[in-house]
Amino acid sequence: MFRKKIDREIADGYLAKITDGDLRIAANADFLVEAVIENLEIKQNLFKELDEICKQECIFTTNTSSLPIKDIAVGIRRPLVGMHFFNPAPVIKLVEIITSEAATPEVTEYVMAIAKEIGKIPVIVKEAPGFVVNRVLIPMINEAISIYAEGIASVEDIDMAMRLGANQPMGPLALGDLIGLDVVLAILNVMLKETGDNRYLPQLMLKRMVREKKLGRKTGEGFYKYQT
Repeated sequence: MFRKKIDREIADGYLAKITDGDLRIAANADFLVEAVIENLEIKQNLFKELDEICKQECIFTTNTSSLPIKDIAVGIRRPLVGMHFFNPAPVIKLVEIITSEAATPEVTEYVMAIAKEIGKIPVIVKEAPGFVVNRVLIPMINEAISIYAEGIASVEDIDMAMRLGANQPMGPLALGDLIGLDVVLAILNVMLKETGDNRYLPQLMLKRMVREKKLGRKTGEGFYKYQT
């Protein structure tokens, strides 16, 4: 749906700009966006390493979709700001800018300016479980899974109902497949842990599908089947 082919020459040009394997390449960076797996320990360890490598003026941001900014920032000597992009990042204009107590208004404004400079539309969000979009969106996907698990409607009809009845560009189950059902489950678990609110209790079908590696588009099967 969101894919298009590009020339090999253009693709090679993009790939040539990507460097991996040595964090020391960030030593002279002015601005850093972390986008590793949604795992608190991995993010914390990465930022601790980068905090030792990067110059003090470098601004750190995290693309976390649900983890508390204050927890990710434990052990680093500079403020951390959330910069939550949405999948597919080249298409979706929104970026949630999550402020932290340690970040000055100047740092937050600079992050917003960067977002605008790359063609995004930033919104300011105070730190809270799930922020704004996922606080609304992920429980909706979870509820759609519940409706399907109860046999109330088919996958296709649930999605069609929400597309036509709620003016959504894609239904919640197709969206869950696009996001990745493992990511949906991880976000629900974070929000449940942070709030203790059973509204965020993951559906058993979701847990089972994640265990079976039926994660959506990235594995070729979720609520729908995809060509890989």
